Amino acid sequence: MTRSISDRPMLTVEEGEHVGLRVVIDQDVFVIGRGEECNLVLRDRAISRQHARIWREGDNYFVEDLGSKNGTWVGGEPLRQPRQLVDGDRIQLARTVRIAYSESDATIEVAFDPGQLRGRLTLNREARRVFIGQQEVLPPLSLPQYRLLQLLYDAGGAICTREQVIEAVWPEAASEGVSEQAIDALVRRLRDRLAEVDPHHQYIVTVRGHGFRLDSPA
Repeated sequence: MTRSISDRPMLTVEEGEHVGLRVVIDQDVFVIGRGEECNLVLRDRAISRQHARIWREGDNYFVEDLGSKNGTWVGGEPLRQPRQLVDGDRIQLARTVRIAYSESDATIEVAFDPGQLRGRLTLNREARRVFIGQQEVLPPLSLPQYRLLQLLYDAGGAICTREQVIEAVWPEAASEGVSEQAIDALVRRLRDRLAEVDPHHQYIVTVRGHGFRLDSPA
């Protein structure tokens, strides 16, 4: 039986430049990417020209990565082979765009994250903005700096290893490795940017032999 458009699944962009965009999967093969030929076009340089595709088999929908440079995740897991989608799944593209999958327009769940508080430091994911107290960190952090801060922020004070830093900040280079000097340089730059707003506290703490953690006082 053919499903009507109103019964078709929907994608909602929750994070990235196109936050709030809703698109019905109105084709049996639906391609997401930066190229104009895609069904969902995302103008983000981290997104490959044809990044991922969703397709229908019977009443089920599946997603697969199309060999993208910066990878695709579903439910926080790397997408290494096709996977069936279920209502509420989150598809992460290149760590810069998060898309919610809903089985139909009637069941869509809009779950924007307006910013979570980790003590004095506040992170707004949708706009990729960072605040310390009431003051915003400006100019905005670079993408690697923001990815590192988000990793530490989400850990809630727990230690993040250097391997986790590489996976979060440089997913495309994770298999090749990133030098310790590059990681340390990024940590220094992020510390310096936060110190521009609050020079009296060190938010990024190095735990020797283990990794890094966020220390955000109340």
